[in-house]
Amino acid sequence: MPRVQLPDGPVELPDGEPVGSVLPPTSIAARVDGVLRDLAFVPTGEAIVEPVRPEDPDGLRILRHSSAHVLARACCDLFPGTRYAIGPPTDDGFYYDLELPTPVGVEDLARIEARMRELVAADEPFVREDVSRAEARERLAAQPYKVEILEKIGQEAGEVGAGETVSLYRNGDWVDLCEGPHVPSTGRLGAFRLTKLAGAYWRGDESRPMLTRIYGTAWASDDDLARHLERLAEAERRDHRKLGQQLDLFSFPEELGPGLAVWHPRGGIVRKELEDFVRELHLARGYELVVTPHLARRTLWDTSGHTAKYAETMFPEMVRDEAAYFVKPMNCPFHVLIYKSAVRSYRELPMRLSELGTVYRYERVGTLHGLLRARGLTQDDSHIICREDQLVEEILGVFDLTLEIHRTFGFVDPVVNLSTRPGQAIGDQAMWAKAIEALTAALDRSGLAYTVAEGEGAFYGPKVDFHFHDAIGRLWQLTTVQCDFALPERFDMTYTGEDNERHRPVMIHRAILGSLERFCGVLIEHYAGAFPLWLAPEQLRLVPVADRHVPACRELAQRARAAGLRAHVDETSASVGKKIRAAQLLRSPYVVVVGDRDLEAGTYTVRDREGTEWPGVDFDRLVDALVEEVASRRLEQTRFGG
Repeated sequence: MPRVQLPDGPVELPDGEPVGSVLPPTSIAARVDGVLRDLAFVPTGEAIVEPVRPEDPDGLRILRHSSAHVLARACCDLFPGTRYAIGPPTDDGFYYDLELPTPVGVEDLARIEARMRELVAADEPFVREDVSRAEARERLAAQPYKVEILEKIGQEAGEVGAGETVSLYRNGDWVDLCEGPHVPSTGRLGAFRLTKLAGAYWRGDESRPMLTRIYGTAWASDDDLARHLERLAEAERRDHRKLGQQLDLFSFPEELGPGLAVWHPRGGIVRKELEDFVRELHLARGYELVVTPHLARRTLWDTSGHTAKYAETMFPEMVRDEAAYFVKPMNCPFHVLIYKSAVRSYRELPMRLSELGTVYRYERVGTLHGLLRARGLTQDDSHIICREDQLVEEILGVFDLTLEIHRTFGFVDPVVNLSTRPGQAIGDQAMWAKAIEALTAALDRSGLAYTVAEGEGAFYGPKVDFHFHDAIGRLWQLTTVQCDFALPERFDMTYTGEDNERHRPVMIHRAILGSLERFCGVLIEHYAGAFPLWLAPEQLRLVPVADRHVPACRELAQRARAAGLRAHVDETSASVGKKIRAAQLLRSPYVVVVGDRDLEAGTYTVRDREGTEWPGVDFDRLVDALVEEVASRRLEQTRFGG
């Protein structure tokens, strides 16, 4: 009789009894010796068993995974001949990629969801079956995508498993190839909603079939679901692609090709302010500014390892003058060459090289998403080249700069991950161990809480990622700090030490904003287009009541510009009400309406973008206040009362 250790003490589990029989009825799965299992799992010996509840992070993933199965089952019922591919859980829901016999549109989601609810009401059990590959192949013979996955099991890390036995999950007579675990039965689901459809190439390969991806969301309770749907609606209102067009910030002309943005004058102001801000901070922190070209010979990328490990994300090579060139996907090899342009001494280290460098990455068309995922992007890229004994202090300096920069935009309390060696990597285990040790030591000294993401590092070194919550609670990965012993080895980087011997330096790769494109997209959604004054494309708008007031507005605007403010006069023929509405749509921080009474009194009514009005404000006082607000880079608008 197995003895299992529960959170509240040990119990004897009768032979053949599943772990679910001794867990609370609210449990939907179990963690047995640290491994997630179905409640039907039967241990064969002593084990530590913990309940997994729906509201737990693991519980939510299981709920969502099970909901994906029910989605695929519903589509098979409604559309006979459906072929199903993959259906994983996501951070806030699930999806399933399907080859459907007939086109399906958004109008069909309600019908599919209704069938899902019928399956939930039927309370069908999720039954796990461990079978041979041959049996699985026979039972899934009508599902070519599943058979393809089956054939690759054991060849690809992270698939269902290895060996000759694989796991199937069955609801009624519907079967899926799946590692599990799942909720005990469909009746444990319910707080779900289908949300949208999209196209998705099988395996992300544009040469493979285009499948229909149906998205949904699932939560532990109806209240949680309702709150999430409210967040989705708010996210839709904040979509940077819509706001970018409304605010006239940027566009993606078809003539350029997918994923390549052009910045309009108003967007150019936002970028300039961001660039000036980060450059000033970097110069103050001892960084040196460099500029590098947009392409280089293949030999550079062969040496760095990019052609071997990163080729799928690089644009095809170009051959000129009997040499092959690539546009750059990263800036780091160029910074290595700057370091190697002279013989270096230990006295020159650390060397901190910084560049706002534009790179080009061949992202799949289906993954592109406005500024958040583009093919042309400008990274706030810096590389610190230092001695090993300087490594931890330099990493701590990057952490400190990261927190200072993001605090300016209202991003605080980061969620931090340490990512370790991936399957595809360069450099030996000893190098990786030293790099991980340095990042761990810096994290421990910083006092930042962090978790470890095994196998998620870059191919040339482990990394620390900083994630921040935006105004509506979404988590964004913004900053990456990577420790690299491999590239200095590959490029034979050296310095002369105090002992007059040659030594190998270490590189820190770091991008604090990530890319300017993506960061701008995040900021647009974070602020809902209402930038703080120092970033706003237009800081003050003057609205003349009639044409005769235009000259006075021009004079006031010039006074504001002389003080360094970005002031605009609305000289259109629209009514005052429409002009104010136009200013609101453009998220203008401050609007001043200028008429006869205002000019006679010499004071003005200031309207902020929240609609609050402040009468009787002297114009010089207004300008001084806005100049101070810009200089402070604070997030709150000025109040003119009192």
